[in-house]
Amino acid sequence: MDCLTTTTNQAGLGHAGSSGAEAPQHPDAAFVLLGAVQFVLILAITVIAVPLPAIQRELELSSAELALVSAAYGLSFSGLLLFGGRLADLLGRRCVFRLGVAVFGLASAGAGLAPGVEVLLAARFAQGAGAALVAPAAMALLGVVFPDAARRTRAVAVWGGLSSAGATAGTLLSGVVATWVSWRWAFLIPVLVSVVAWLAAPRLLPAGPPPTRARLDILGALLATAGLSGLSYGLVTTLDHPWSSAAVLIPLVSSAALLAVFVMVEAHTPAPLLPLSFLAAPRRATALLAVLLTSAGAATSFFFLALYFQQIRGFSPLWTSAAFLPYGLVLVVGLVAGRLVARFGAGVITPLGLVLAAAGLLLLGRMGVDTPYVGPLLAGLLVFPIGAGLSLAGATVAAVEDAPEGQAGLAGGVVNSAMETGPTLGLALLVALAGARASQLASTGLDAPAATTGGYAFALSVAAVAFALVAGLVAIALHAGRERSGTDHFYLTGPASEATDCDSLRTGGGS
Repeated sequence: MDCLTTTTNQAGLGHAGSSGAEAPQHPDAAFVLLGAVQFVLILAITVIAVPLPAIQRELELSSAELALVSAAYGLSFSGLLLFGGRLADLLGRRCVFRLGVAVFGLASAGAGLAPGVEVLLAARFAQGAGAALVAPAAMALLGVVFPDAARRTRAVAVWGGLSSAGATAGTLLSGVVATWVSWRWAFLIPVLVSVVAWLAAPRLLPAGPPPTRARLDILGALLATAGLSGLSYGLVTTLDHPWSSAAVLIPLVSSAALLAVFVMVEAHTPAPLLPLSFLAAPRRATALLAVLLTSAGAATSFFFLALYFQQIRGFSPLWTSAAFLPYGLVLVVGLVAGRLVARFGAGVITPLGLVLAAAGLLLLGRMGVDTPYVGPLLAGLLVFPIGAGLSLAGATVAAVEDAPEGQAGLAGGVVNSAMETGPTLGLALLVALAGARASQLASTGLDAPAATTGGYAFALSVAAVAFALVAGLVAIALHAGRERSGTDHFYLTGPASEATDCDSLRTGGGS
């Protein structure tokens, strides 16, 4: 791999904005390539959602094995994102992008060809590891592809909506796969996109600025990966075990301890994986909260509605996917959100999106056993994705603005960590609320379908309240942050340098 090559011609490689820097020749094509890859990284999470029963039958999986197959990708993806972002800064962004694409593509092929659960699990974990390398590197490259601040703002705003779009497309595709072909074909798109991206990257993507001269915080990387993975695993386990069980408490307590040690290590190491000051700005912290909450709401609404349509309303997998077609609006929102954020600012668009998402969740929370599709359900399916798309677009811009040049990969890793942690945290908390409410309703004499539906509706309504509250918090924090900074732009990095792919692996010296 060219990630291990070095170049001796470093003298002419200045920082962003140096006179010898060049903008990419085809920025729009570069953005399409990066966006397509990000889209597929998220699609890979949900593309096996509907075919899970078929996977269980073919491979003769237990319920625990099936849950692990479903969660494996997200566990490694979320756990390794900070490490992947730091590697992008240290080794070079295009280098790490191509390395991650190669791992992701090979693992996707392995998943599609897996003869048994062991290979499938290993492939899904490897898929997530590759995605954790690709996602922050791709986001960091946006600042190189678009050196102009206005175009860069629009590009990052569109980027924020790609996660919802990918999740929606994966859910729709999963229904088609479950109905007409083998679940193994679900991995074909990730393989094809990976091959195209790996081949096209040297021609379309700039190498980016020279890698940062800093030591790699191995201890911090290990602690963060173990802590985030343990947290995700513990939260996923709550879907099958009570919160008080050892299966849940052991990973959650262990992950909390590991993350506490991680914070202490980062506070004292000279070259931390995640400088704590990076999260200290209220504007960035609240933007990340909006990213986390929005991704949690999107994943949880998908989860509840998929079960509602199939188990309560008796929809087939294909009709279930068709019911989610209104979520395709997030694709349209993504195309216009960039211009809206550039014109009105993240401080306006983010809380507006959160309020609309809250309204959509309230409409979905009116579901009942016999609620017609055309009515509050359809209205919610239309309003929520519009709000979610705007929220993610604005919050992504606010979260990465003013990121130091040598921390663009880290910024991408932090944003993607929030996007990946949100669904796991949201599912764990809201499924617990839905279950408790369903049990309470059942004790009053309601039959199982009515009680279950009531639990779903209650959880979605609680989520709507959370969205409304966070909208107020975000409006205050983003407005105050804008007044202090005097700008609503961000600076991932400037024009691309003439550096070769993976200029060099530097492990010594300070930045």
